[in-house]
Amino acid sequence: MHFVSIRVITADVARLVGFYERATGVAADWATEDFAEIRTTSATLAIGSTRTVGLFAPGCAEPAANRSVIVEFLVDDVDAVHRGLAEFAEVVAEPATMPWGNRSLLVRDPDGTLVNFFTPVTPAALARQGLASVD
Repeated sequence: MHFVSIRVITADVARLVGFYERATGVAADWATEDFAEIRTTSATLAIGSTRTVGLFAPGCAEPAANRSVIVEFLVDDVDAVHRGLAEFAEVVAEPATMPWGNRSLLVRDPDGTLVNFFTPVTPAALARQGLASVD
């Protein structure tokens, strides 16, 4: 089994895709006006409209209702991401180094989903990500 993507359902696909394109610097791959993907080297963030929910099971998902999931992106420099996002995203928590060794920035996307951008900064955190520390 391979974990490959997370799908977010939204009432405004273009707005949400625009946020993630700007936040990640990755252009979306659009399948239809109701579905696009932000593909990174390790996983995909799929964004679907409310019109796609009925294809699975009517009423099984609703937009802007998440209060339990945090979408996370490993980035080279979380402080640079913060500078780029500060004017257009709701910053929930300014960049800070967490006890587990990641420097993290927490924002909300336009639908209210929490998004964490993080950079491992300690040797242990770098090792967890399979990255070598630079001494």
